[in-house]
Amino acid sequence: MNEFWRLDATAQAALVREKAVRPTDLVEAAIARIERLNPKLNAVVTPMFDRARAEAAVSVAEGPFTGVPFLMKDLLAEYGGVRFTEGSDFLDGRYTPAADSELTRRLRRAGLIVIGKTNTPELGILPTTEPRLFGPTHNPWSLGRTPGGSSGGSAAAVAAGLVAMAHANDGGGSIRIPASCCGLFGLKPTRGRNPLGPHYGDIFGGLVVEHVVTRSVRDSAAMLDATAGPDLGDPYFAPPPARPYLEEVSRPPGFLRVAFTTSATTGVPVHADCVHAVRDAAKLCEDLGHDVSEATPDLEGDAISQAFITVWSAGSSWTIDDWARRTGQTPSAERFEPLTWGLYEMGNRRRAADYLLAIQDLQRASRQIARFFVEYDVWLSPTLAEPPPLLGSFASTPDNPMQGIFRSAQFVPFTPIFNATGQPAMSVPLFWNQENVPIGVQFAGRFGDEATLFRLAAQLEQARPWAGRWPTL
Repeated sequence: MNEFWRLDATAQAALVREKAVRPTDLVEAAIARIERLNPKLNAVVTPMFDRARAEAAVSVAEGPFTGVPFLMKDLLAEYGGVRFTEGSDFLDGRYTPAADSELTRRLRRAGLIVIGKTNTPELGILPTTEPRLFGPTHNPWSLGRTPGGSSGGSAAAVAAGLVAMAHANDGGGSIRIPASCCGLFGLKPTRGRNPLGPHYGDIFGGLVVEHVVTRSVRDSAAMLDATAGPDLGDPYFAPPPARPYLEEVSRPPGFLRVAFTTSATTGVPVHADCVHAVRDAAKLCEDLGHDVSEATPDLEGDAISQAFITVWSAGSSWTIDDWARRTGQTPSAERFEPLTWGLYEMGNRRRAADYLLAIQDLQRASRQIARFFVEYDVWLSPTLAEPPPLLGSFASTPDNPMQGIFRSAQFVPFTPIFNATGQPAMSVPLFWNQENVPIGVQFAGRFGDEATLFRLAAQLEQARPWAGRWPTL
């Protein structure tokens, strides 16, 4: 039981199917590891141990992950009967969902046993996980550093082996950012691939998607097979795949035209470690037989950033007003962190026309990038502009509430564009720096083409395995 944490979710499920272990064995092992390591990490903020034990002791749903323990991020997808906070005091103790979200239902149908909820920044806004409500989550590779955000609790938990994979979502990089910081595989699926219902059709004009962070490529693929597809009444959905994603993992990617860049369109400086990680990954792709060249689409980075922050601030205002309507509360500055309230006020100052103009600008950039992908199959870049910063680096104050946003723009110039375009993109853990801190690289593919990314990721995983690398806790 002490070694279950070294296995990916697919291997754990195979043990259950072979009756070599029981779901209760896996759940108890995961609970024991959480109790031992979570005091150092603060990754799990809502334990669900008794509920998980009871579920594991009875008939578990037959699926690809039957009996495998799992953690859910405390943001967006809801689990009926369990407290839900989105990292905010505004919701803590004031909202308990009556029923599961559609994604939660699909996770449970896949056979997963949810054993707890993970930490997230307030309303998922920042690329670090340091909410006032729960305190900071620590990066398992370097406890003084951020695990990234907003899925930082999930990523820290998977990186430390508390569970083999965990729920995550991504509106500006929140799957890929913590995957990079914690040495994990993190795929942001195509817009509309996974459901957001029943409460939402889309979120922030289509920026936000749901999925997981994992150690293995095959876990990510199998999970997407289990959850993908439209829900009743969805406003749109991604084109269906040609075959199950798990099958793509065993298929060679063929000859790919790979473009790479080491510079950000916004002009922010990129750390030497992140540049080196990209050039190292480009060389690896070349050695694997792909055509690799340095290229980037001609984009107006500052204009895209301005459009993105307009949509993001409008979305922040909507989020708070939506929760105020759903809970019957009145928002006020003291109920939120300074940055959250600053974004709320910024969003309230935006006109409806400002929002639609920003959407138009992001859609224009999407078409420019789509033309770029006529010539190239994959676009490689840094996931982040620097290694994981120290905790506290993104702090805002009432006197300077937007400081966290300015710092975020320096840290995260590469991921948000693919939320705007809706394209799939993944952070792959191919490089660790001299301080033994992981530095992820990002590969993006064409809209609807997760298949190519999964094939390439599996090839990279085989060429340079990362599953045996673990932080020392």
